[in-house]
Amino acid sequence: MKKIFLLVAGIAVMASCTQNGNQNNTAEKETDSLQTVINQKDNELNDLMGTFNEIQEGFNRINEAQGRVNMLSENAENNSTVQNIQENMQFIEETMAENQKLIEELQKKLKNSSINAAKFKDAVNSLTAQLNEKNKEIEDLRAQLSAKDIQIAQLGDSVTNLTSENTKIKEESDMNARIAKTQDEQLNTAWYVFGTNSELKERRILVGGKALTTNDFDKDYFTKIDIRKTTVIPLGSKSAKLMTAHPSGTYSLLKDAKGEYTLRITNPTKFWSISKYLVIKVR
Repeated sequence: MKKIFLLVAGIAVMASCTQNGNQNNTAEKETDSLQTVINQKDNELNDLMGTFNEIQEGFNRINEAQGRVNMLSENAENNSTVQNIQENMQFIEETMAENQKLIEELQKKLKNSSINAAKFKDAVNSLTAQLNEKNKEIEDLRAQLSAKDIQIAQLGDSVTNLTSENTKIKEESDMNARIAKTQDEQLNTAWYVFGTNSELKERRILVGGKALTTNDFDKDYFTKIDIRKTTVIPLGSKSAKLMTAHPSGTYSLLKDAKGEYTLRITNPTKFWSISKYLVIKVR
Protein backbone atom coordinates (compact mmCIF):
# COMPACT_ATOMS: atom_id res chain seq x y z
CA MET A 1 0.00 0.00 0.00
CA LYS A 2 2.90 2.39 0.81
CA LYS A 3 4.52 1.61 -2.56
CA ILE A 4 1.26 2.49 -4.34
CA PHE A 5 1.00 5.73 -2.41
CA LEU A 6 4.60 6.71 -3.24
CA LEU A 7 3.96 5.81 -6.85
CA VAL A 8 0.89 8.04 -7.02
CA ALA A 9 2.70 10.80 -5.14
CA GLY A 10 5.46 10.67 -7.77
CA ILE A 11 2.84 10.90 -10.47
CA ALA A 12 1.36 13.92 -8.76
CA VAL A 13 4.82 15.56 -8.63
CA MET A 14 5.42 14.79 -12.31
CA ALA A 15 2.04 16.22 -13.20
CA SER A 16 2.79 19.25 -11.08
CA CYS A 17 6.14 19.75 -12.80
CA THR A 18 4.42 19.42 -16.15
CA GLN A 19 1.85 21.95 -15.06
CA ASN A 20 4.57 24.34 -13.87
CA GLY A 21 6.30 23.98 -17.19
CA ASN A 22 3.06 24.62 -18.99
CA GLN A 23 2.41 27.61 -16.73
CA ASN A 24 5.86 29.00 -17.65
CA ASN A 25 5.05 28.47 -21.30
CA THR A 26 1.72 30.15 -20.69
CA ALA A 27 3.45 33.05 -19.05
CA GLU A 28 5.87 33.21 -21.95
CA LYS A 29 3.32 32.80 -24.72
CA GLU A 30 0.47 34.49 -22.83
CA THR A 31 -2.18 32.38 -24.55
CA ASP A 32 -5.56 31.68 -22.98
CA SER A 33 -5.92 28.33 -24.72
CA LEU A 34 -2.86 26.85 -22.99
CA GLN A 35 -4.12 28.06 -19.61
CA THR A 36 -7.40 26.24 -20.25
CA VAL A 37 -5.53 23.00 -20.96
CA ILE A 38 -3.55 23.38 -17.75
CA ASN A 39 -6.69 23.95 -15.71
CA GLN A 40 -8.31 20.91 -17.28
CA LYS A 41 -5.32 18.71 -16.46
CA ASP A 42 -5.28 20.07 -12.90
CA ASN A 43 -8.97 19.25 -12.38
CA GLU A 44 -8.54 15.80 -13.88
CA LEU A 45 -5.54 15.10 -11.68
CA ASN A 46 -7.39 16.17 -8.54
CA ASP A 47 -10.34 13.97 -9.50
CA LEU A 48 -8.12 10.95 -10.12
CA MET A 49 -6.20 11.47 -6.87
CA GLY A 50 -9.47 11.84 -4.92
CA THR A 51 -10.78 8.53 -6.25
CA PHE A 52 -7.42 6.85 -5.63
CA ASN A 53 -7.37 8.02 -2.01
CA GLU A 54 -10.95 6.82 -1.50
CA ILE A 55 -9.97 3.34 -2.71
CA GLN A 56 -6.96 3.27 -0.40
CA GLU A 57 -9.14 4.27 2.55
CA GLY A 58 -11.53 1.45 1.64
CA PHE A 59 -8.69 -1.09 1.77
CA ASN A 60 -7.61 0.27 5.15
CA ARG A 61 -11.12 -0.21 6.56
CA ILE A 62 -11.26 -3.74 5.11
CA ASN A 63 -7.95 -4.62 6.79
CA GLU A 64 -9.26 -3.34 10.12
CA ALA A 65 -12.47 -5.36 9.79
CA GLN A 66 -10.46 -8.48 8.90
CA GLY A 67 -8.44 -8.02 12.07
CA ARG A 68 -11.61 -7.76 14.14
CA VAL A 69 -13.06 -10.91 12.57
CA ASN A 70 -9.86 -12.88 13.19
CA MET A 71 -9.78 -11.79 16.82
CA LEU A 72 -13.47 -12.47 17.45
CA SER A 73 -13.42 -15.86 15.73
CA GLU A 74 -10.83 -17.11 18.22
CA ASN A 75 -13.41 -16.93 21.00
CA ALA A 76 -16.83 -17.14 19.35
CA GLU A 77 -18.67 -18.61 22.32
CA ASN A 78 -21.90 -16.64 22.34
CA ASN A 79 -24.52 -15.28 19.96
CA SER A 80 -23.37 -11.70 20.47
CA THR A 81 -19.85 -12.51 19.23
CA VAL A 82 -21.16 -14.47 16.24
CA GLN A 83 -23.42 -11.56 15.32
CA ASN A 84 -20.46 -9.18 15.57
CA ILE A 85 -18.47 -11.40 13.19
CA GLN A 86 -21.36 -11.49 10.72
CA GLU A 87 -21.69 -7.71 10.81
CA ASN A 88 -17.95 -7.24 10.13
CA MET A 89 -18.06 -9.74 7.26
CA GLN A 90 -21.00 -7.90 5.74
CA PHE A 91 -19.07 -4.63 6.06
CA ILE A 92 -16.03 -6.21 4.31
CA GLU A 93 -18.14 -7.49 1.42
CA GLU A 94 -19.91 -4.15 0.97
CA THR A 95 -16.61 -2.22 1.06
CA MET A 96 -15.01 -4.67 -1.38
CA ALA A 97 -17.90 -4.14 -3.79
CA GLU A 98 -17.53 -0.37 -3.41
CA ASN A 99 -13.78 -0.56 -4.08
CA GLN A 100 -14.43 -2.68 -7.18
CA LYS A 101 -16.81 -0.02 -8.44
CA LEU A 102 -14.36 2.81 -7.70
CA ILE A 103 -11.48 1.03 -9.47
CA GLU A 104 -13.64 0.55 -12.56
CA GLU A 105 -14.55 4.25 -12.45
CA LEU A 106 -10.87 5.15 -12.05
CA GLN A 107 -9.96 3.06 -15.11
CA LYS A 108 -12.65 4.82 -17.16
CA LYS A 109 -11.52 8.25 -15.98
CA LEU A 110 -7.91 7.48 -16.81
CA LYS A 111 -8.87 6.15 -20.22
CA ASN A 112 -10.80 9.31 -21.06
CA SER A 113 -8.31 11.63 -19.38
CA SER A 114 -5.96 13.94 -21.24
CA ILE A 115 -3.28 12.93 -18.72
CA ASN A 116 -1.13 10.25 -20.24
CA ALA A 117 0.89 8.99 -17.30
CA ALA A 118 2.10 5.42 -17.59
CA LYS A 119 2.96 5.32 -13.89
CA PHE A 120 -0.59 6.31 -12.99
CA LYS A 121 -1.87 3.40 -15.07
CA ASP A 122 0.58 1.12 -13.26
CA ALA A 123 -0.85 2.34 -9.95
CA VAL A 124 -4.39 1.48 -11.07
CA ASN A 125 -3.23 -1.96 -12.19
CA SER A 126 -1.65 -2.40 -8.75
CA LEU A 127 -4.97 -1.52 -7.12
CA THR A 128 -6.72 -4.13 -9.27
CA ALA A 129 -4.16 -6.76 -8.27
CA GLN A 130 -4.62 -5.78 -4.62
CA LEU A 131 -8.38 -6.18 -4.98
CA ASN A 132 -7.96 -9.66 -6.46
CA GLU A 133 -5.59 -10.64 -3.66
CA LYS A 134 -8.01 -9.29 -1.07
CA ASN A 135 -10.82 -11.34 -2.63
CA LYS A 136 -8.73 -14.49 -2.08
CA GLU A 137 -8.09 -13.49 1.54
CA ILE A 138 -11.81 -12.98 2.13
CA GLU A 139 -12.59 -16.37 0.58
CA ASP A 140 -10.06 -18.01 2.91
CA LEU A 141 -11.60 -16.13 5.84
CA ARG A 142 -15.07 -17.35 4.88
CA ALA A 143 -13.76 -20.93 4.75
CA GLN A 144 -12.24 -20.57 8.24
CA LEU A 145 -15.48 -19.16 9.60
CA SER A 146 -17.47 -21.90 7.90
CA ALA A 147 -15.40 -24.53 9.73
CA LYS A 148 -15.90 -22.68 13.02
CA ASP A 149 -19.60 -22.23 12.33
CA ILE A 150 -20.00 -25.98 12.89
CA GLN A 151 -18.47 -25.64 16.35
CA ILE A 152 -20.58 -22.59 17.07
CA ALA A 153 -23.69 -24.42 15.93
CA GLN A 154 -22.78 -27.37 18.15
CA LEU A 155 -22.28 -24.99 21.04
CA GLY A 156 -25.65 -23.46 20.26
CA ASP A 157 -27.23 -26.96 20.37
CA SER A 158 -25.50 -27.64 23.69
CA VAL A 159 -26.77 -24.38 25.11
CA THR A 160 -30.26 -25.13 23.79
CA ASN A 161 -30.20 -28.62 25.30
CA LEU A 162 -28.90 -27.26 28.60
CA THR A 163 -31.58 -24.58 28.64
CA SER A 164 -34.23 -27.17 27.83
CA GLU A 165 -32.93 -29.44 30.59
CA ASN A 166 -32.89 -26.55 33.07
CA THR A 167 -36.44 -25.65 32.06
CA LYS A 168 -37.51 -29.25 32.58
CA ILE A 169 -35.82 -29.37 35.98
CA LYS A 170 -37.44 -26.08 36.97
CA GLU A 171 -40.86 -27.30 35.84
CA GLU A 172 -40.41 -30.52 37.83
CA SER A 173 -39.22 -28.52 40.82
CA ASP A 174 -42.21 -26.18 40.56
CA MET A 175 -44.57 -29.13 40.26
CA ASN A 176 -42.98 -30.84 43.27
CA ALA A 177 -43.23 -27.57 45.18
CA ARG A 178 -46.92 -27.30 44.31
CA ILE A 179 -47.51 -30.92 45.33
CA ALA A 180 -45.62 -30.37 48.58
CA LYS A 181 -47.61 -27.21 49.23
CA THR A 182 -50.89 -29.03 48.53
CA GLN A 183 -49.89 -31.91 50.77
CA ASP A 184 -48.81 -29.50 53.47
CA GLU A 185 -52.12 -27.68 53.25
CA GLN A 186 -54.01 -30.97 53.40
CA LEU A 187 -52.03 -32.12 56.43
CA ASN A 188 -52.68 -28.87 58.22
CA THR A 189 -56.30 -28.33 57.22
CA ALA A 190 -59.18 -29.12 59.56
CA TRP A 191 -62.87 -28.24 59.92
CA TYR A 192 -64.86 -27.34 62.97
CA VAL A 193 -68.45 -26.58 63.79
CA PHE A 194 -70.41 -25.75 66.92
CA GLY A 195 -74.14 -25.55 67.34
CA THR A 196 -77.09 -26.61 69.36
CA ASN A 197 -78.32 -30.18 69.34
CA SER A 198 -81.18 -29.32 67.03
CA GLU A 199 -78.93 -27.37 64.63
CA LEU A 200 -76.47 -30.22 64.40
CA LYS A 201 -79.20 -32.85 63.99
CA GLU A 202 -80.86 -30.80 61.26
CA ARG A 203 -77.68 -30.89 59.21
CA ARG A 204 -77.09 -34.60 59.83
CA ILE A 205 -73.94 -33.80 61.79
CA LEU A 206 -75.43 -35.48 64.86
CA VAL A 207 -77.36 -38.69 64.30
CA GLY A 208 -78.58 -40.72 67.27
CA GLY A 209 -76.55 -38.54 69.59
CA LYS A 210 -73.28 -39.36 67.77
CA ALA A 211 -71.23 -37.15 65.47
CA LEU A 212 -70.44 -37.82 61.83
CA THR A 213 -71.77 -41.34 61.64
CA THR A 214 -73.03 -40.87 58.06
CA ASN A 215 -71.53 -39.39 54.92
CA ASP A 216 -74.46 -37.14 54.10
CA PHE A 217 -73.78 -34.52 56.75
CA ASP A 218 -73.70 -30.85 55.71
CA LYS A 219 -70.00 -30.20 55.07
CA ASP A 220 -70.67 -26.59 54.12
CA TYR A 221 -71.74 -25.86 57.69
CA PHE A 222 -68.16 -26.41 58.87
CA THR A 223 -65.46 -23.75 59.05
CA LYS A 224 -62.17 -24.59 57.35
CA ILE A 225 -58.99 -23.69 59.29
CA ASP A 226 -55.21 -24.04 59.24
CA ILE A 227 -54.43 -25.96 62.44
CA ARG A 228 -51.08 -24.17 62.75
CA LYS A 229 -52.79 -20.79 62.91
CA THR A 230 -56.12 -21.43 64.59
CA THR A 231 -55.72 -22.69 68.15
CA VAL A 232 -58.40 -20.65 69.94
CA ILE A 233 -62.12 -20.95 69.09
CA PRO A 234 -64.57 -18.74 71.02
CA LEU A 235 -67.85 -20.64 71.45
CA GLY A 236 -70.05 -17.89 72.91
CA SER A 237 -71.93 -20.36 75.08
CA LYS A 238 -72.05 -21.28 78.78
CA SER A 239 -72.31 -24.95 77.89
CA ALA A 240 -69.93 -26.80 75.54
CA LYS A 241 -69.17 -30.45 74.82
CA LEU A 242 -66.85 -31.99 72.24
CA MET A 243 -68.75 -34.60 70.24
CA THR A 244 -65.75 -35.85 68.20
CA ALA A 245 -62.78 -37.77 69.59
CA HIS A 246 -59.68 -35.77 70.47
CA PRO A 247 -56.89 -36.85 72.85
CA SER A 248 -57.17 -35.54 76.38
CA GLY A 249 -54.48 -33.16 77.48
CA THR A 250 -54.33 -31.54 74.03
CA TYR A 251 -57.01 -28.91 74.70
CA SER A 252 -58.89 -27.06 77.38
CA LEU A 253 -62.30 -25.42 77.68
CA LEU A 254 -61.95 -22.08 79.44
CA LYS A 255 -64.64 -19.71 80.69
CA ASP A 256 -64.34 -15.99 80.21
CA ALA A 257 -65.70 -13.23 82.50
CA LYS A 258 -69.19 -13.80 81.08
CA GLY A 259 -69.02 -17.50 81.82
CA GLU A 260 -68.86 -18.36 78.13
CA TYR A 261 -66.56 -21.10 76.90
CA THR A 262 -63.56 -20.80 74.63
CA LEU A 263 -61.77 -23.84 73.24
CA ARG A 264 -57.98 -23.56 73.46
CA ILE A 265 -55.98 -26.19 71.59
CA THR A 266 -52.64 -26.66 73.35
CA ASN A 267 -51.19 -29.42 71.13
CA PRO A 268 -52.57 -29.04 67.60
CA THR A 269 -50.72 -32.01 66.08
CA LYS A 270 -52.04 -34.50 68.62
CA PHE A 271 -55.44 -32.83 68.93
CA TRP A 272 -56.18 -33.34 65.24
CA SER A 273 -54.44 -36.74 64.94
CA ILE A 274 -57.62 -38.79 65.34
CA SER A 275 -59.98 -36.64 63.29
CA LYS A 276 -59.71 -33.50 61.22
CA TYR A 277 -63.32 -32.71 62.02
CA LEU A 278 -64.31 -31.06 65.29
CA VAL A 279 -67.92 -30.99 66.44
CA ILE A 280 -68.91 -29.09 69.56
CA LYS A 281 -72.44 -29.09 70.96
CA VAL A 282 -73.44 -25.91 72.74
CA ARG A 283 -76.58 -24.58 74.37
